[in-house]
Amino acid sequence: MKKVKAVVLTGYGLNCDNETDFSLHLAGADSRRMHINELVSKAQSGSARVLEGYQILVFGGGFSWADDHGAGVLMASKMKRHLGEALNAFVDGGNLILGICNGFQALVNLGLLPGIDGRYQDRTVALTHNDSGNFIDAWVNLKINPQSPNVFTKGVTRAEFPVRHGEGKFYAADETLKRLFQNNQVVLQYADDDGNPAGGRWPSNPNGSLSDIAGICDPTGHIFGLMPHPEAFNHFTNHPDWTRRKLALARQGKSIEQEEGGGISIFRNAVDYFR
Repeated sequence: MKKVKAVVLTGYGLNCDNETDFSLHLAGADSRRMHINELVSKAQSGSARVLEGYQILVFGGGFSWADDHGAGVLMASKMKRHLGEALNAFVDGGNLILGICNGFQALVNLGLLPGIDGRYQDRTVALTHNDSGNFIDAWVNLKINPQSPNVFTKGVTRAEFPVRHGEGKFYAADETLKRLFQNNQVVLQYADDDGNPAGGRWPSNPNGSLSDIAGICDPTGHIFGLMPHPEAFNHFTNHPDWTRRKLALARQGKSIEQEEGGGISIFRNAVDYFR
């Protein structure tokens, strides 16, 4: 079977590339980490198809350019100036783009999300400072919209991933929010322990995101951005309660059947899409 090829961007403060690349490999992809400058250099040589041969592009988490001028702003500016044509060609080719945390912020600043009415150049939503004014590092419950066209969450209805950000509050005009829900582009919402939307309540909603939005996709479901980190749940021992869960199973005479973490399903769905 032909390998599905993925590329994970690195450089300039991005720091989740190893975990993301590892997760893609676990999901069955032929993945590699690539410095942004390598892509820029190829684009400057005159090639608008520098991503040709890849099916999945990941804008990973971290603090690109130290979040100077705002999270993901300078990364989006550099990508748009040097790789705008390549990104457009990649999207037009029916490929997949995933933006995690800082990557989500960059996709929003690029205009690739939400892409309402096919407008992939317009910035219509924002990810701004948490209501608390502080950086937050915590695990959150997520409700996943089963009606969404999003490729990455197919067959998944609930998840639990960590968030690690200072600028994660999703903000948009009322009309834009309405359109996102009408189009089923709201993929993830922060939820309580029972899986219901958090209703804006802290700590279930860790940053004050409007309508508890934690992740959105474009109308095709091929571009997905989320603030939580699925790559940070690649093994069951990543979860803070893994020892308690293991002991509870042992008391029932059982053991953990699957060592793979819950985040891998996000990446496997992307790989399986091309198979």
